[in-house]
Amino acid sequence: MIQAKQVVFAKPDVVLLEDFEFDPTPKEGEIVIRTLNSIISTGTELACLAGLANWASFPFRPGYGAVGEVIAVGNAVKDIKVGDVVLTYSNHASHAKARILAVKVPEGLLPEHAVFARMANVAITAVRVSNSELGDNVAVIGLGLVGNLAAQLFQISGCRVIGIDRIPKRLEIARTCGIERLINSSVADPIQVVREWTEGKGCEVVVDATGNPQASVMAAHLASKNGEVILLGSYFGRKMETNVTELLERIHLWEHGCVTYKGAHEWRYPVKEDSQGFVKHSIERNMKINLRLIAEGELKVAPLLTHKLKPERCAEAYKGLRDRPEEFVGVVFDWT
Repeated sequence: MIQAKQVVFAKPDVVLLEDFEFDPTPKEGEIVIRTLNSIISTGTELACLAGLANWASFPFRPGYGAVGEVIAVGNAVKDIKVGDVVLTYSNHASHAKARILAVKVPEGLLPEHAVFARMANVAITAVRVSNSELGDNVAVIGLGLVGNLAAQLFQISGCRVIGIDRIPKRLEIARTCGIERLINSSVADPIQVVREWTEGKGCEVVVDATGNPQASVMAAHLASKNGEVILLGSYFGRKMETNVTELLERIHLWEHGCVTYKGAHEWRYPVKEDSQGFVKHSIERNMKINLRLIAEGELKVAPLLTHKLKPERCAEAYKGLRDRPEEFVGVVFDWT
């Protein structure tokens, strides 16, 4: 056993860094890492911290993804060895065991940049489930980590992208990442701007990356006839009361758009790549693609890293993400 540290949500809105005893002995298919960096998933983790996710009971050990150095491997592990640097789905902890997935980080890619591929794996699902094609117009509502990365991935795929947010910092970062068409929804009407940009047709694809039910309803007004609305954000108990008749008409009736709504939850795909090649998409394949795109500079993540903090400042990190979204966008813990 070795002494390790981990972030814990002790109760609603209480974040602690705790010591714990860690057994570094791997089981047959496990990979043990010494964590270098871990990334906060703002929407999911803040919902858990607020007590809105019924599957996350307190005390809860949060975490979404981590890059670490391999210190031990189980007997059944192939292609990964001690000393490799890998991206895993581990919690915020100084040491962890990867049971779900571990993918090698390309040589030369900084760990604090590689860890953003974990969030890109959420974002890429919107591209996968959509029917988007070269030249299509895509509107992305919400330019936090997932929305920004989704906008970039659609643009890399050959789509014309317009990003929508009300927080100037996020709009500024999106522009730095190469998203040139942007709408500040606190200043301009997104529906009007999108209609003008698309010559009255609307967008073939609209992505709601906010997790806000109001945005998912508005999305139908941004879509073209036979367009798609991709639900990328998770709602975590957020409630909205409204008359759904107009929305249902936009889905059902041709004269109102015949819009299709699709869910884009990451876990709709199998975790592991199919060695026989019969199944095209998997979480593992998505991860490899996103890491390559980051390493080659096509998927830009450096502007998204607004804070790299020591784990001892974990309470400050979550408070900043919750209360100061105009400053805190991408937060990575530095465990080195």
